[in-house]
Amino acid sequence: MVPEADQPDIRPLMAGFPTGVAVVTTLAPGGEPWGMTCTSLCSVALDPPTLLVCLRQGSPTLEAVKGSGAFAVNLLHSQARPTAELFASGAKDRFEKVAWRTVGPIGGPHLYEAAHTIADCAVEDVQPVGDHAVVMGRAVAITQLQLQLPLLYGMRRYGSWIDAAEDSHLHYDFMS
Repeated sequence: MVPEADQPDIRPLMAGFPTGVAVVTTLAPGGEPWGMTCTSLCSVALDPPTLLVCLRQGSPTLEAVKGSGAFAVNLLHSQARPTAELFASGAKDRFEKVAWRTVGPIGGPHLYEAAHTIADCAVEDVQPVGDHAVVMGRAVAITQLQLQLPLLYGMRRYGSWIDAAEDSHLHYDFMS
């Protein structure tokens, strides 16, 4: 084991790993909506369809996810940076500032104006890992809303596929 004082800071590594941006949402058992911006999202299995999200220990969103047993993964489109920033800010009134609705008995609030695709998930497992928890969710429904480019985050800034294509002089042929 590496002593805590000697552990490396992995933030520069992860800043160089661009990823999509999602807002994980849920309804607490009393019906109060909770949500947070999340870039730690991974597909785990196709059968059964399982997603993994990592949520900060002690966050009200994680507690609500554990209490309700369900959450939604709202994949944000490239024009939804204000929503990503709002749900990363910790603002208590975030759900008063965005359009949302619930759909079906399992999942969480759908951010239907900010998302291009949403997965409703039933919690299968929660494992604490350091200052976060790994939440495994079985996807029970997928809703495709808008045909828009995804919002990306990397190098400590937001962008889109168009931004990346314009910044690059490299062209790849994915059909070869």
